[in-house]
Amino acid sequence: MPTAVHPADLVITRATPDEWDTVVEWAAAEGWNPGEADRGAFFAQDPHGFFLGRVDGEPATAISVVNYGDTYAFLGFYLVRPDLRGRGFGIATWRKGLTHAGARVVGLDGVVDQQNNYRRSGFELAYRSARFGGVATLPAPDGTVRVLLPDEVGDVLAYDARCVPAARPMFLTRWLTEPTHRTFLRIVDATLTGFCTVRPARDGWRVGPLFADTVDDARQLLAACARASDGASLAVDVPLGNEPAVLLAETAGLTPTFETARMYTGGVRNHLQDRVFGVTSLELG
Repeated sequence: MPTAVHPADLVITRATPDEWDTVVEWAAAEGWNPGEADRGAFFAQDPHGFFLGRVDGEPATAISVVNYGDTYAFLGFYLVRPDLRGRGFGIATWRKGLTHAGARVVGLDGVVDQQNNYRRSGFELAYRSARFGGVATLPAPDGTVRVLLPDEVGDVLAYDARCVPAARPMFLTRWLTEPTHRTFLRIVDATLTGFCTVRPARDGWRVGPLFADTVDDARQLLAACARASDGASLAVDVPLGNEPAVLLAETAGLTPTFETARMYTGGVRNHLQDRVFGVTSLELG
């Protein structure tokens, strides 16, 4: 590779799932703790929304802009290889990725210290989240919590659609049914009152989504995740504006590690944010 490179030397193309493995390794090196089997669900939603920049044929930058329907997209995996930072490659990749969203409102979960940079690109703060992690100490879940059955996926999709800015059936169907993921439901008086998914990650297990009607529903579901992890560390990204969710994480023995800022380029549809006790994924919202 030449010692002096310029943004014009960057070639940005859509990435294949196999090529994205390199980006997942970059994310792991940044401490993002990616799930071990996330890729399949990510690409199931929008296989054209993943971009890789190369310099002299070698991977150099990445971004994903995944479209959810006609009005909403989510930006993630915005990365530049450490030895190539500060040369304009990142912003070139950013601009290329955003073209994929078209006129859609775009959301992201970014580190707080980049918030001003995102604002300059038209993003405005909606709320902050913190990743809470550790070994959860909760009583075992009661008999109202059980594993998702195949014929219940549709019910979960409908519940999820009320809690997020856009319905996401392609992504969530794969997320719920991925063999290494465990999804739990809470059923009270024959009514679905919440669900959660826990999945193995590079360091312990990650919880998300954790969506529930009440904090008691969320507690039972988080207890099921803790039990499934068999004493390993859990990580859950908790919206800080949801005070019951923060208190639940704290009483479960989890402690905050880093914050992110949820930002949008415009208004999103009304959704039940008070039911979000744990964000699904910082990469896809």
